[in-house]
Amino acid sequence: MQRVTNCVFFKDGKVLMLRKPSRGFWALPGGKMEPKETVKEAVVREYLEETGIRIKDPVLKSISTFLVDEGNGVHEWMMFTFLAKDGEGQTKETTDEGILQWQPVQEIGNLPMAEGDRFIIRHALNGNEIMYNSFHYSSDYRLLSYRLDPELA
Repeated sequence: MQRVTNCVFFKDGKVLMLRKPSRGFWALPGGKMEPKETVKEAVVREYLEETGIRIKDPVLKSISTFLVDEGNGVHEWMMFTFLAKDGEGQTKETTDEGILQWQPVQEIGNLPMAEGDRFIIRHALNGNEIMYNSFHYSSDYRLLSYRLDPELA
């Protein structure tokens, strides 16, 4: 099972988002964990690599399991989402992963993205505890079902 980390970096009412070229979806910067890394080490390293920003004091907000139907079965991975409100460095404009752009919080709900990411971002910004999620997608990334613990109000 693949393990992935990402981060909601919140600053001045905006979140730094990444537009991926494959589907045109917006996502949180992050990436795959390396062997022997802790999830916190991975999110700091991946965020720096993708954005040019070294986040400070990231707080774990969500642990998610993703299932994606594929022609030969189901692909499964886990994602650990953090929230950071402080960081240093110069934001890159583009990366190998896509285009970076600061998005106003009130606009995030209107951006094209995987539907589960909306729950994750909302909780990271507003929730007080760790949320445990499961998202099941079709091969074309249509959300088939999900579970959130705790449920969002």
